[in-house]
Amino acid sequence: MQPTVITFEDLIKINDFLWEISKSFRPDMRVPARIYMTEKMFGDIRDDKSLVQLINVSTLPGIQKFALAMPDIHQGYGFPIGGVAATAVHEGGVISPGGIGYDINCGVRLLVSDLTVGEIKPRLDTLATALFNAVPSGVGRGGKVKLSAADMDKVLMQGAKRMVELGYGTEEDLEYCEESGCMPGANVDDVSDKAKKRGLDQLGTLGSGNHFLEVQVVDEIYDKAAAQAFGLFKGAVTVMIHCGSRGLGHQICTDHVRSMNAKMPDFGYQLPDRELVCAPVLSPEGESYFAAMVGGSNFAWANRHLIGHWVRETWKKVIGPDAELTTVYDVSHNIGKRETHMIDARPVELLVHRKGATRAFGPGLPEIPSKYKSVGQPVFIPGTMGTSSYILVGNNEGMEQSFGTSCHGAGRRMSRSKAKKLVRGSELRKELESRGIIIRCDSSAGLAEEAPIAYKDVDIVVDVVAGAKLADKVARVKPLAVIKGG
Repeated sequence: MQPTVITFEDLIKINDFLWEISKSFRPDMRVPARIYMTEKMFGDIRDDKSLVQLINVSTLPGIQKFALAMPDIHQGYGFPIGGVAATAVHEGGVISPGGIGYDINCGVRLLVSDLTVGEIKPRLDTLATALFNAVPSGVGRGGKVKLSAADMDKVLMQGAKRMVELGYGTEEDLEYCEESGCMPGANVDDVSDKAKKRGLDQLGTLGSGNHFLEVQVVDEIYDKAAAQAFGLFKGAVTVMIHCGSRGLGHQICTDHVRSMNAKMPDFGYQLPDRELVCAPVLSPEGESYFAAMVGGSNFAWANRHLIGHWVRETWKKVIGPDAELTTVYDVSHNIGKRETHMIDARPVELLVHRKGATRAFGPGLPEIPSKYKSVGQPVFIPGTMGTSSYILVGNNEGMEQSFGTSCHGAGRRMSRSKAKKLVRGSELRKELESRGIIIRCDSSAGLAEEAPIAYKDVDIVVDVVAGAKLADKVARVKPLAVIKGG
């Protein structure tokens, strides 16, 4: 019988920030499982199934080097959230929807102003209300842009580029976006009509849960050269947007999990968890899911791009017509990518699953905007309401360790239901506002679910990322105003 509990004694210490579960721990493991964390952080995952899920990931056909978990690890569907796995495309590697997630291409876009917090402070309250009204948020909430079926197909194929064609945002926004806001390889025929219908009115909307729009101030600079390249300076005001593909992405995942499940007997895989359902990358089922996932990713980039447009439009109305907001970058953290990495001193094409994990490429790579090539790709690690968020930069060490990957946030340490039992949303609102943080959210229950107590300490999580050399700290930002859906 396979072990269902992982004890601290099962972990081998590699260094202060990295631990390993040996390949010999279970006979079906193909590679070791590695976890980036401190010894103390083990307590946050002792009682959930995330480490067992990580070991299960290590059994996937074609997996290379390690099954990896970032320091924001917690239990997910199939893969743990914060899970990373790379499978060899041409050597029997598989693609697993559970390794990408239901909210396909959930991600973060960061905008920066050349104004300081002192210059916008008198209008901050008005700005928060205007942003809350301009950007629809909440469960099932529709947006101001309604797509026809033909429009939807164009968004699935063209992503944020389609938004620019329609007059939203700029070409420069695309330059500072992962994949330039449009990943090639989408096929609209692989996205079901039900999925498309769920997305018809959801462009330019935040959704609910941990998604947010936050006005922030840069309060610490760690790397002057990278900060200057990113347009950041101490006291600068930033706007962070966190959301994904909404109901469309969820339906894509649901549809393809179902179709892969039906084919599992034909593939002949012996998986330890049915949630790890997968297909060979180059099989009809694998290619169909990948093409649909790309379409969902393009929809998510279009969504964040459109929200960025509404934010910029609102900013000018409230702060002034000459007040500018420029896009620093837009990163994805629920996505699968075909990338080439070095395996045993040879280049291998991989399908890199990043679930609750962010690409963090080092300097000099062609995927990085020319302006950032000398420093590396921007990486964003949001905190929770009332806590700091961080801007980091990818480096060469992370390319070797983790396929150029970092974590995507603080990571939950308790369920939403438990958080609601421990926290009263109305009291949390008062506490945050007493600290000068403006809150715009219709749902007190929604606030309680996302209380800081429900998450790991983002400062410690980021120290692990930096200490392990997955990415380097550039700047810290603190919240001024938080806009959320219920």
